[in-house]
Amino acid sequence: MSEQKKQLNYFEFYDLPIQFNPDQNAIKAKFYGLSKKFHPDFYANESDEKQQEVLDLSTLNNKAYQTLSNPKKRLRYVLELKGIVETDEGYKLPQSFLMEMMDVNEALMDLEFEPDAIKLAEVGNDVDSIEKQLENELNMLVKQFDENPDDSEKLLPAIKDIFYRQKYIARIRERLPKKL
Repeated sequence: MSEQKKQLNYFEFYDLPIQFNPDQNAIKAKFYGLSKKFHPDFYANESDEKQQEVLDLSTLNNKAYQTLSNPKKRLRYVLELKGIVETDEGYKLPQSFLMEMMDVNEALMDLEFEPDAIKLAEVGNDVDSIEKQLENELNMLVKQFDENPDDSEKLLPAIKDIFYRQKYIARIRERLPKKL
């Protein structure tokens, strides 16, 4: 039985459909309900095997909640479940995006050598604008995916592309000086 439980994905474990924006109240309710059900203290007098099974289920419950309640982790998880994103994948971003990012990266290098608060603010605004645009595109696509799961597979490549663009922007955000 515990072997079968290990094969369940987090959505199956919580008896929810695979969605980018699942009902967070349902996730919380499942988490708290399963936390009580699989609390190790209730199984203290059981066999070692049963105690280990409950511990494994409790761990699965915690991981499921951490992933499904966090939008970024959930995005990656759904893309991995769908076989669209793989760990350490060498995804190639579109050339047009990379050209746009080249301007931002050059501005960041300039700021390292010649600090300029006005230029920093401009670069920060550019990054904010790109992030917002990506977020809006992603929200539109995941909404379409969640509303029509039967016809949603064709949206996954575009969602994957935004996922990797967002990762790139997050790395740029880390390089942005907080203040000059």
